[in-house]
Amino acid sequence: MRVQLGRSFGWLWSAYAVSTYGTWIAFGAFPLIAVQVLHSPAFAVSLLQAAGLAVAAIVALSLGPWVEHRAKRPVMIAMDLIRFAAMASVPIAYVLGLLSYGQLLVVSVISGTASIAFTAASGAYLKHLVRSDHLLVANGRFEGTSWMATAAGPPLGGALIGVLGPVITVMADALSYLLSALGVLRIRGGDVAAPRDPATGLRRADLLAGWRFILHDRVLRRLFLNSILVGGLIMATVPLLAVLLLGQYHFPAWQYGLAFGIPALGGFVGARLSAHLVARYGRHRVMIVSGWLRSVFPLGLAFTHPGIPGLLTVIIVEGLLITCMGIFNPIYATERLQRTPADHAAQVLSTWSVSSKLVQATLMVIWGILATLTSPLAAITISGVLLLATPLLLPKQAHMPDPEPAARARARQR
Repeated sequence: MRVQLGRSFGWLWSAYAVSTYGTWIAFGAFPLIAVQVLHSPAFAVSLLQAAGLAVAAIVALSLGPWVEHRAKRPVMIAMDLIRFAAMASVPIAYVLGLLSYGQLLVVSVISGTASIAFTAASGAYLKHLVRSDHLLVANGRFEGTSWMATAAGPPLGGALIGVLGPVITVMADALSYLLSALGVLRIRGGDVAAPRDPATGLRRADLLAGWRFILHDRVLRRLFLNSILVGGLIMATVPLLAVLLLGQYHFPAWQYGLAFGIPALGGFVGARLSAHLVARYGRHRVMIVSGWLRSVFPLGLAFTHPGIPGLLTVIIVEGLLITCMGIFNPIYATERLQRTPADHAAQVLSTWSVSSKLVQATLMVIWGILATLTSPLAAITISGVLLLATPLLLPKQAHMPDPEPAARARARQR
């Protein structure tokens, strides 16, 4: 049965889709520019992404309360326009012969900060726009779109890079944010903003409100710790894989794109199956099984070698990992929204993003050092080993009631 979520959701979904496709067309563009245009070493490539994440997270720390008390659609449009301007500056500087490593850092910070604010605003607006019992379906559609963009974007981006160079893909990403802003502008109807006493400004306590709310709820606390550690350990290997596959194993750009594009089809399948699996087997059981599996498969990257065998290894391992993520992510995103009141949603989501990016930045720097002291493949292997312990942080079943048994019975009959 297909759930109708309305025209306003359709525009929000379309805006998300176009910017996500743009992002994945430009997948790895900054590492590619750093490696192939600026000839940066492994540590500098890791530092590029880590510094952008860390500084953006620190700058965005105050954005949660700011976004919470403002209408969400104007915030989303403003953040899209900021990201457009930042990303468009890269090809302009390249054409003028002024592109530098420092500019890439600045653009990473600006776009990362705007992305945190956009994510907080869009998540809060989604909770306002969609009924609670339809959130899993809505999150599944976002997740499926994300993985389809991941499948199509890198091969197309790799082809563009091969013909026109990596800077062109950055311009495509910039234009996607402009189109996203136009999509959000088409949304009609109400908006949402938490009330604030005009006599009070931003207080220090407001900066910590998101963390206090997350840590007070035992399910959110365990999901929070699990998600930021899993995301951090996986993201720590992304720049190292770029160095390993492009620098050491000399994969052409189109193969590098295929290595991460084809597996994303598994994410689309997983996202489509997520709601059905929950209805049939229960939310907690599906979360635990998919959560364990997504932490086991990355260890397979330890067996990556040059040539076609190495390419197939990456495709298979990433395909299994991403399929499990496609199942897990809509469940965890829905659980997070359902457990968060509307007047706290933006703060919780921005706190989540800030924490995730800080952990990712820290681990990227650490793994860049590990790769320098050992090798990129050894550092990737260490990440895979540590991931094996992260499912122990997933919520216990006693704290996560399943959907109604009657709903699951109807699903079995279908």
